[in-house]
Amino acid sequence: MAVRTFIVTGGAGFIGSNVAAELGRREPGARVVVVDSFRSGSFANIVEACARRGMGGFTGEVLPESSARVHWQFQVDRLKPAAVFHLGAITDTTVADEALMLHENVAGFAAMLAACQEARVPVVYASSAATYGTPPHAGRREAFPEAAAGQPSNVYGFSKWLMEQEHATFQGTYPRAHVVGLRYFNVFGPGESRKAHMASMIYQLTRQLLSGKAPRLFKDGTQSRDHVSVHDVVDCTIHASGVFGGCPKPGVYNLGSGVATSFNRVLEAVRGAIGVPESSLPTEYFEMPEAVRRFYQDFTLADMSRTAAGLGWRPAREPAEAIGEYARWLKEQG
Repeated sequence: MAVRTFIVTGGAGFIGSNVAAELGRREPGARVVVVDSFRSGSFANIVEACARRGMGGFTGEVLPESSARVHWQFQVDRLKPAAVFHLGAITDTTVADEALMLHENVAGFAAMLAACQEARVPVVYASSAATYGTPPHAGRREAFPEAAAGQPSNVYGFSKWLMEQEHATFQGTYPRAHVVGLRYFNVFGPGESRKAHMASMIYQLTRQLLSGKAPRLFKDGTQSRDHVSVHDVVDCTIHASGVFGGCPKPGVYNLGSGVATSFNRVLEAVRGAIGVPESSLPTEYFEMPEAVRRFYQDFTLADMSRTAAGLGWRPAREPAEAIGEYARWLKEQG
């Protein structure tokens, strides 16, 4: 079998490094090319993701560039990839520089799609649950169907919505092109430690408890999110390309657990996993700052029915169980 090449933009970030390492694990000898600006990613994420899979050292290639600056026609012609996984973006939802966010997240995407279409290369890209903003479904605490998106509350969500519009225009011109957008919900798991304040609440609460600090939640802790394990996210992302089998259909799909878990329940699962009861370190509830309230999502829940039908994929991990497993792993890491 000929050696295949895979391109992963944002491959030094949390999800991207896990995708890059998993590609190498599934196809030993494959050439994995990471494209990353290293604005928030790190080589250490790649090294650690490979180590977690018992693979030894990373044997691929790294292009230290923003995906918006890459000459995609040249790179696709040079590398002849089997698939492109486009995960590179500014993901910090508190970034206020709108021009920077839109340039980094949207510019170059159309050129990437065009280059991949000419070479018949499938593209899977990261969209986000931030494209929903706060739809009416949130108030009713109902699952978000894909059609409910389009009213993002921050420029990050808007940048991902613009990518989806580029995708829709492109797919209308090239209906046979294999392009899949995945709206990631709240992803957690190994590899997120360098995300600082953007790390999952699961990571932050576990670290607070392990350091002997009282865990802190916005009042009254009933805010709920669709927390999804990075293991499921990586599996679906790779599956969506079709390069390892299956018959995924082009389109934009939700990628969550399909379960809304409150932060009170998250904390309960973390406490149980690492053995720190409420009586030992009581939870501190505090008022949500107004600056946060403006773009905060009180409730998110992915409707996964189209994902199952269109991609032939379903999440394998129940959130509370996966949260406990992750908390125990963090404790073991020290």
